[in-house]
Amino acid sequence: MLAGFAALSIQSAFAQDNNFAKEHPRRAEVIKREKHEKATTAKEVKNGSLTQAQGKQLNKEDNSIRREERADAAADGGHITKGEQRQLNRQENAVNAQRKADIQSNQAGVSTGK
Repeated sequence: MLAGFAALSIQSAFAQDNNFAKEHPRRAEVIKREKHEKATTAKEVKNGSLTQAQGKQLNKEDNSIRREERADAAADGGHITKGEQRQLNRQENAVNAQRKADIQSNQAGVSTGK
């Protein structure tokens, strides 16, 4: 009986640690931004501001950032450091800048009749 209780306690502690890791403030912030960026890309493809190919490329870059975030978290006990968060945000900033440049380029092509 005591062994069963100990096993249950260990499983419960692991589940709590795992949830904490996923809900760590820095990690949660990065994940929320990634989801927002993907939703923005989908919206821009849907309304025609971005082509399907541009949307696919932006999503590919976002997925790469997400994989990096997961790897960083796995290496740091389920959380990311401030430095890792800064780096991930810089990468998201670059993807966002690319999205804006693609939209502007597409609008310029439409307005000039290209």
